[in-house]
Amino acid sequence: MPTLFISDMHLHESRPAVTEAFYDFLQTRASDAHALYILGDFFDAWIGDDDDSALATDVAKALAKVSAAGTEIFLMHGNRDFLIGHDYAKRCGASLIPGGTVIDLYGTHTLLMHGDELCTQDREYMAFRQQVRSPEWQQQILSQPLTVRRAMAQQLREQSASMNSLKAEDIMDVTPEDVVRVMRDALVTRMIHGHTHRPARHPLGIDGRSAERIVLGDWHDKGWCVYADEGRLELQDWRI
Repeated sequence: MPTLFISDMHLHESRPAVTEAFYDFLQTRASDAHALYILGDFFDAWIGDDDDSALATDVAKALAKVSAAGTEIFLMHGNRDFLIGHDYAKRCGASLIPGGTVIDLYGTHTLLMHGDELCTQDREYMAFRQQVRSPEWQQQILSQPLTVRRAMAQQLREQSASMNSLKAEDIMDVTPEDVVRVMRDALVTRMIHGHTHRPARHPLGIDGRSAERIVLGDWHDKGWCVYADEGRLELQDWRI
């Protein structure tokens, strides 16, 4: 029974092919897995656990079915869906876990992150991240009516796309020194994260030890996951 890791599906009503690919993934790949870790940006935007959209409801039902069949499901916040709360996680049959969680993955301590917290050269984004992760800001937003929150989410999506188009590519990638620092502090030799949409396996050296950073891809033309069992670990992709 493998353990699977995915991120950056960016589920949204405007992307039905990706939603269907996710449902297919649950039925074919995740149904016999020991655990499924969703490492952020599960949804392209999340406006609160009281979201009554058909997408939010159907996704929760699909995950709950897999959970009831025996697959443990873990959800981590991304930069698009950081308002997901315990109520929605419960509907999914999932547990919320924080960024920076360390698990024992078949004998190797592995650090799990969304990855945005490693993009420290993007100072504008890091300031925005600090603001929106504050409990006061989140409480203020969640107190607004659903219609207002939906409009705000659309505005933020458009603003994010516009801002990112003007930034240098290296600014939006992780800062190598911070990767080494967080892995050293966590006492791990493996990290799995998403966010950057640059899927790859990066060998590293940390204090004379061999290490690795594995980056998940975003679901667009392809689906991506890290597959791990006792004998192998692979970064897999398939056509959507």
